[in-house]
Parts: sequence; structure tokens; C-alpha cells
Amino acid sequence: MSGPAQDWEENSPERLYVITGGRSGTSEQDALDLVTLVVSRSEPQPGAQPEHTAIVRMCHYPLSVAEISAYLRLPASAVTVLLADLLADGRVEARAPIPAASLPDAELLEAVMHGLQRL
Repeated sequence: MSGPAQDWEENSPERLYVITGGRSGTSEQDALDLVTLVVSRSEPQPGAQPEHTAIVRMCHYPLSVAEISAYLRLPASAVTVLLADLLADGRVEARAPIPAASLPDAELLEAVMHGLQRL
């Protein structure tokens, strides 16, 4: 392959500028952190940006912002801009992770597991 596409570095500032439309932050982005879970609410929109399509397709089950960033090989800051677009369009939903305090006690789970193993 030759030409400009060959010289395009994967995480170059120019590429990230194009992907995010030059935006670096929004109010929707403030609600997103690395552990926020994202899940699709619809199918990808025809003609959508490839990164938007990829996010909607991969989020059929909840993924964290950090996981999406890793799968797309994009910085989390760029991913949160893309997610803000999808949130505004209603294509994805963001959920806070389950707080550790609301999970059952580990000792209780172990006791139940041992009890089931004895049956």
C-alpha cells in the first residue's frame, strides 16, 4: 500500500482529531469514567463513522469505557468523545458499575458454595 494511508500513524494526533471531529470534551463526557459500563440500545446507523459502528456492535453486552478503548486501540479520551455522540443519539446507554458495597459478602457466598457442594 502506498500513498497517504501508509503514512497515517494509528494514534497520531491528526487521526484522533479526525475521529473526534476536533472535540476534546462535552458535558456528557463528564459522566463517563474508565469503569462506566456501556451497552447498545440499537443497531449501528447506516453511514455512521466506523468507530461509532464498532462501539455499537461490540456493546451488545456491557463493556467498560476502558475495555472499549482497548478494543478500539484508541485513547480513553477519544473514546469518551465518541461515546458522548452515541449517548446523545440514544444508540448506547451508560451505566454506573455495581458498587462493591451492594455485592453479597464473600464469606456468605463461600458458605453457600460449600453447602451446595455437600449436597
